[in-house]
Amino acid sequence: MGTRRRVVVSASTGIAAAMLLLSLSPSPIGPGVASATDPAVVGEAATVIPQAARDEADSIWKSRCSTCHGDGGKGDGAAAAALTPHPRDFTQQSWQSSVSDEHIEKIIAEGGQAVGLSMLMPANPDLVAKPDVIKALRAHVRSLGGH
Repeated sequence: MGTRRRVVVSASTGIAAAMLLLSLSPSPIGPGVASATDPAVVGEAATVIPQAARDEADSIWKSRCSTCHGDGGKGDGAAAAALTPHPRDFTQQSWQSSVSDEHIEKIIAEGGQAVGLSMLMPANPDLVAKPDVIKALRAHVRSLGGH
């Protein structure tokens, strides 16, 4: 059986809830298809994220998430300096290993307050009906930590 790649997404500040997919590349085996080692495959069940969801998540990361979390997820976006607390640095291994995929997805959909974090991390209610986009954003956040 191939190696599975577990990918998780988390946000704790600013407009960063949807910041996952920027670094994901298209599957090497064709559009909308992914192998178990592809970053578009997430979770224990190795769920494949459709290319359309990955593309939408990429756009959301660029327009919403990177504003606070930065392009590389270090919490250094243009708006970060004005925020207290500062946006989460998704590249930190200690943070990556301390949160579950479900926790990250909840933050993306419901905002920081939903998990006892900052209200500055907004909810994204428009994504609740788009679970594949939320998974793609989570996958992006996980990829920033090298997962």
